[in-house]
Amino acid sequence: MLHVKSVRHIVDFKLWVEFDDGSCGEIDLSESLNGPVFEPLKSLENFSKVSVDPELQTVIWPNGADFAPEFLKELLVSKAM
Repeated sequence: MLHVKSVRHIVDFKLWVEFDDGSCGEIDLSESLNGPVFEPLKSLENFSKVSVDPELQTVIWPNGADFAPEFLKELLVSKAM
């Protein structure tokens, strides 16, 4: 099972994510902020409050929005291709 070890906001809607399998890189979520739970994250002030949930080990925001590690890894891999 894939987990997120660390995350940090870089710029705009981009995050630097490190996974427990050793992979890491920049992920652009600008095209992935769809739906009511993600609407508040379209504000960079809110988006920049990203963190790692210590229990679920995935990327979360204070409003309850989150992305599964597998989805994030897929974005990282597709960017590399």
